[in-house]
Amino acid sequence: MNEIIEQKLKDLPENPGVYIMKSESGEILYIGKARSLKNRVRQYFGSPKNKTTKVLIMVSKIYTFDYIITHNEIEALVLENNLIKKHKPPYNILLKDDKNYPFIRINMNEKFPKIQVVRKLAKDGAKYFGPYMQGISAKEIMELIHSAFKLRTCNINMDNPPKSHRPCLNNHIGRCLAPCVGAISHEQYMEIIGEVIKFLQGNDKSIERIIKEKMLQASEKEEFELAIYYRERLKVLEKLVRKQVTALPNDLDMDIFALASDGINTVVSMLFVRGGKLLGGDKQLINDLSLDCAQSLENFVYSYYNGNSLLVSQILVNEEFEDFELISRYLSEKKGSKVFVATPIMGVRKQLVDMAYANAKDYLVKCKNQEERVYNMTLGAVSQLQQALNLPIPPNRIECYDISNISGTDKVSSMVVFENGEKAGKMYRKFKIKTVEGSNDFASMKETLIRRFSHLKDDDMSFSSTPDLIVVDGGKGQLKYALQAMEESNVHFNIISLAEREEEIYLPHISEPLVLSKDSQALRLLQRIRDEAHRFAITYHRNLRGKRQTKSELLQIEGVGDSTVKKLFATFKTLSAIKNASREELAEVKGISDKVATNIYQFYHTVID
Repeated sequence: MNEIIEQKLKDLPENPGVYIMKSESGEILYIGKARSLKNRVRQYFGSPKNKTTKVLIMVSKIYTFDYIITHNEIEALVLENNLIKKHKPPYNILLKDDKNYPFIRINMNEKFPKIQVVRKLAKDGAKYFGPYMQGISAKEIMELIHSAFKLRTCNINMDNPPKSHRPCLNNHIGRCLAPCVGAISHEQYMEIIGEVIKFLQGNDKSIERIIKEKMLQASEKEEFELAIYYRERLKVLEKLVRKQVTALPNDLDMDIFALASDGINTVVSMLFVRGGKLLGGDKQLINDLSLDCAQSLENFVYSYYNGNSLLVSQILVNEEFEDFELISRYLSEKKGSKVFVATPIMGVRKQLVDMAYANAKDYLVKCKNQEERVYNMTLGAVSQLQQALNLPIPPNRIECYDISNISGTDKVSSMVVFENGEKAGKMYRKFKIKTVEGSNDFASMKETLIRRFSHLKDDDMSFSSTPDLIVVDGGKGQLKYALQAMEESNVHFNIISLAEREEEIYLPHISEPLVLSKDSQALRLLQRIRDEAHRFAITYHRNLRGKRQTKSELLQIEGVGDSTVKKLFATFKTLSAIKNASREELAEVKGISDKVATNIYQFYHTVID
């Protein structure tokens, strides 16, 4: 702890407020709220006991902190959220914008409302239902509603429909009551909307009766495909009914949150109950540097409801917050009605919280396993490769080179780069072989490396970055010529070649190849980078060959030269577009005469008997 922090800790007030942790460069690392600034901030710099690894890492980066006093804890909460949104500190929970769940929206401001699926909530007077996730999708719910209720799906302005408008196909097939032509009154239509709302709030009886009647009528008329359609809708409804949570009111909306942490990773699992039914849930790996799990979960809940989320009447959590009354009061004001927040100790609500916690723990294990797999494939493989090749430092930057040509034409080479065991696509480079005659991969490799080494002092970041290891695709021959390139360029780098057939590794001045175990992560890393170099070289070769063949074809046409080819591609972009162009379109290209345009058109459109 430095002197600046020591002095500031002495001056901390007892008031509620927001604290802002900063690095030496002034970067905001973390923003938090506190009932007592003095007590909360001091906790970060006290004993390391009971602090997670991530918290200790963050604290080690703190150079100073600021704080803002507020009148009360609600003000602190609002200010904290605003500051987090503005500064996006790396150690705060930042919910992703793309994590928007589907909702069903009914715009009650319209004369004849339609229902639609949306992913963003707005304060527009519309009614929203959801979110819908695993098990029952919003699309299935929409289909269920439209199979029972003849609602409009069009975008016609119902306040001023076109005078010549006639009912659409949906009306003819019995899927819409055609309010657009006055076939149903506003009052009758709104009664149907009321039934839809009851269904979305948990009442299934009415919609079940309607669909059953339609299925039986279709069967009696021997319209069996239609009867099967309604039967499938009943199966969806049955699946929804089975999600009814025993002992919960069928009009209850409730969100459940549970957090699990291993000190490094933290997961929050969510379950959503709507109309007394468990509609599904989700899990998120979060980044939060709170001092304990309860504070992390509290921060997540605040962030969740300050985003694109629908507030419900009950919120259950598996950790006891510092002040349930505070968050309840804040969310109640936000919702406009009472929001109850608690940690249940028994009954069905406790069972739901336990279910969410079990999901969180399961996902935490999977995240850890996934992290281990990623590490083994990347940094772990780099470390293993260092040991296998007896390198002085880990090969954090590996460059791999490959040659591609067909019978010595369109010769190219590729340079791909892996950094810390992962692709660094922006560092890839490609070369056209300039000095080698015919199909000579050895000489082409030598030319490629000499040209690469000549750019070591360039501004190009990829060329100026020195490799920890160079890999060339091939055997002893390619390695020999690669070593000659280094010698002539007066540079020295760790270098190997990888022979594809037996996956043998050749090292400089050692006659016998090194053979790694087939399940070695080091070998798999070399194979990945070699295959990537091969793919990159072949793609470049095919592109060049395609352009050459296209140009060669056009040059066969009388009056077409290199400049004409450039003009044609500048206008039409592809050979296919040139072939399909009319005589007039070709003649409109600046610099192409009517005669040349006719020649091009006839070249591709003359039928040979």
